[in-house]
Amino acid sequence: MNKDAVAADVASYYARNAERYHTLVEQSEERSEDLMEAGEQLAILLSGHRVLELACGTGVWTEMIAQSAESVVATDINEEMLEVARELGEGLDNVQWRQADVFDLPADLGNETNKFTAVFMAGLWAHFTRDQQDLFLAQLKKRLGKDVLLVLVDDEYIEGESATIARTDAQGTTWQIVEDEDGSRHELPKSYPTDSALRKRLGNAGKEIKIARWEFYWVLTCRLK
Repeated sequence: MNKDAVAADVASYYARNAERYHTLVEQSEERSEDLMEAGEQLAILLSGHRVLELACGTGVWTEMIAQSAESVVATDINEEMLEVARELGEGLDNVQWRQADVFDLPADLGNETNKFTAVFMAGLWAHFTRDQQDLFLAQLKKRLGKDVLLVLVDDEYIEGESATIARTDAQGTTWQIVEDEDGSRHELPKSYPTDSALRKRLGNAGKEIKIARWEFYWVLTCRLK
């Protein structure tokens, strides 16, 4: 399967499940506590920044980082997700919502009149194949320039809660079986990278790499080279 087809499958899955997706973080008290603690740290980290958020989903993280950021342009490829995010984020005066593809960002995002000091993405890095990771990082470096703060957030593997890895392909990308609300099953890329794997993948694009982990989430920060 080529990278465009994979990206389309991931986007389609989240579009179909937009209405229920924002409730998934409330599956347990422990996950909610982790989410709030990570969100508090991210708010401190992104304080005063002009943030480009990629794959904002239903806006759960957007609300947290908007508390301290100067401004946030929150983007997602799915209008279905953005509809939920706009409703949940009503009243966030420093947030602009836009539909955008992380692999084909609009030309005005990152240009001289719309400069960002930080880029934030939660929940999508783990769905990238190896080729997509390289493409994504190359585009960020070209579009946003040096020294912009990059913040990535994604899930830790939770025994008994996370879907089981179904297979590993020749590139080393791992794949998971996920279900829609109606029970239909789909295979999507999903990784749970170690610190060393993250440093290896980000090393050519970023400097000053730092990684923090909670029970349910990991956070990586670096400066684009």
